Amino acid sequence: MSHTTAPVTDQGRDSDIGRRLTALTMGIDRMERRTSGGQGALDSEGLVPIYLGDDLVPPEEPENHDEALARLTELEREVASFPEGPRRTFLTAMIDSVRAAVQLFKGEELGFAEKLERLVRVPAAPVMPERLGELRDEVSGLLESRGYRNGALPDLARRWEADRFLAKDAIPAEFERLMGEAQRRTDALVFATGDYTMRLNPVSGVPYTARCNFKAGKMDLNLDLEFTRPAIKHLVCHEVFPGHSTQLLYTLEAAREGTSPPDVLLCTANGATGAVQEGIGDQGIHVIDFVEDEDDALHLALRRLRTAAATSAAWYQMAEGWPLERVRAFLEETAFPQAAWLEGRLRFAAHPFRGPFIASYWFGDEAVREVRLSAGEARRQEFVDFLYGSMNTPDSLRMFGA
Repeated sequence: MSHTTAPVTDQGRDSDIGRRLTALTMGIDRMERRTSGGQGALDSEGLVPIYLGDDLVPPEEPENHDEALARLTELEREVASFPEGPRRTFLTAMIDSVRAAVQLFKGEELGFAEKLERLVRVPAAPVMPERLGELRDEVSGLLESRGYRNGALPDLARRWEADRFLAKDAIPAEFERLMGEAQRRTDALVFATGDYTMRLNPVSGVPYTARCNFKAGKMDLNLDLEFTRPAIKHLVCHEVFPGHSTQLLYTLEAAREGTSPPDVLLCTANGATGAVQEGIGDQGIHVIDFVEDEDDALHLALRRLRTAAATSAAWYQMAEGWPLERVRAFLEETAFPQAAWLEGRLRFAAHPFRGPFIASYWFGDEAVREVRLSAGEARRQEFVDFLYGSMNTPDSLRMFGA
């Protein structure tokens, strides 16, 4: 690996803090998995769904929640002396994010707004109606350019998708073709992924569209939904190349070689790292220059609209207490999704621990997109190294190059 990450004043101290934070976070994860049995605030995903660093940074399990909180406070005091910049911004946020998780595991009540601000590190607010209007206008313009002109926007969007849905039995071969090309582009533009690959694993009755099952080498795909070729391409880029699987491969090698602090091993944490992780997934198709035609562009515009609408819907559902029927109607009118997607988002938002992470997709995608565009072609490699080689929140990511 030939990349470098953002410089720090004292690499030894920085690495030590990263190691201790990682060991403690994983210790908390193990403690909760052992004691909660998947009940209460935590579910089967745990605090860190995928961890590849057991041989590099073994978990250090605290005796109880109070010890975990005390150790986090100690780390926070040390980080306060770091120079201002993305590293201190991230570490401060991550420590408080883990603290918020421990408070929830301990049984404390945190409001939805506080979970967004502290646990996920995104704004406690819906996406403004004006922004949703801009996204709808973009979708409308792209539909018109594809010849879908006469009718209401929801009907036109549904017609465009229905005209392009793949037969269920055609999806596996399309997945394989798209994954091969995405890996080729990822190897050339991001990171040499070696012989790692994934196979398609059809699932149903789940609240998500697709999931990176990294250790099993599978991309779980919810076949309660219908998919177009652009949708499969986006999911390949999000979950596999250059998204979640690539980030896991990259961070593991960077941690082993010492080119990144050990906390890069927490890249999948349900915490402050989550928004940028999802942003990497959603912007992955752009990172590897894999937007090939207007159908790809239209799918991406629809996806952004639906992600924004889901973020607002979760806020209305969990922070403002809208009845479910009103939330459902808002999503149908604003984002015109498939029924299985809509019901999955309602279930997702209501989860006591994972619910606020529904907002990580919109805010993470926006942050990675903004910084990617700002970096441009001239700083592409520097941007990629910073994006994959260091952990960030949306706030610290926007300090890229500072």
